[in-house]
Amino acid sequence: FSWFLKIFGFYGAGVRNALDIQSKEIELSFAGLPRAFDGYRILHVSDPHFDTLAGIEAALLRRLDNIDADLCVLTGDYMHRLDCPLDESIPPMRRMTAAISARDGIVATLGNHDNAGMAAPLEDLGIRVLVNESLAIERGGDRIVLTGTDDVHWFHTDEAEKALAEAPRGFKIALVHSPEIAHVAARAGYALYLSGHTHGGQICLPGGRPVVSKLANNRAFVSGLWRCGGMIGFTNSGAGVSYLPVRFNSRGEVALIVLKRRAS
Repeated sequence: FSWFLKIFGFYGAGVRNALDIQSKEIELSFAGLPRAFDGYRILHVSDPHFDTLAGIEAALLRRLDNIDADLCVLTGDYMHRLDCPLDESIPPMRRMTAAISARDGIVATLGNHDNAGMAAPLEDLGIRVLVNESLAIERGGDRIVLTGTDDVHWFHTDEAEKALAEAPRGFKIALVHSPEIAHVAARAGYALYLSGHTHGGQICLPGGRPVVSKLANNRAFVSGLWRCGGMIGFTNSGAGVSYLPVRFNSRGEVALIVLKRRAS
């Protein structure tokens, strides 16, 4: 397919599309949101795949500039090669971390392309990596609960579902690389589910219909906002690209999600 794009002159356009990362702001309302978190701003970044396309790091850093957030969440696939050496994978993560402004820090999960050996070096950068565990963030006596799982696309285990089921009570947000266990989180009472993995299809038909979803289930949740039971979900189209360094009818993105309290 790459040769086809080159022969017919589309390859360069696809690369330019891939480097044209957008930023978007999404306001979501919840009846159960604690008062202290009304207006809370979550920067969501996913799937940069820094080793796939030269220039993607610079394009992402430009988009992160001047975004003011309370919290940043990263939902995996920082590199493409599972065997990528740490001396190649950590420097771009360090530079991205330095570019992020988030008062409550950065929380991350790993994706299906991430080596488990990245977890400790990422924590050395000040990123809290959640592997089938939960973290509470408190403000003025109120709190929200974040649960991050290991990848559930290639490396699914029962521990991921157990982590969702056993999280503390409260306003709960799931951070999962893929939307493939959204139904599990919805049953467990989560209010919000943030994921990536799909790249929004990356190569789509006109109108944005993906040629490939990369999902074994929950294929309707391939991009953007969706609902599963009483839970709101968002599948980030990702900052980077996977396999082929091109995009068609799909834009890379970073998302600023603003939580609002809705009168019940």
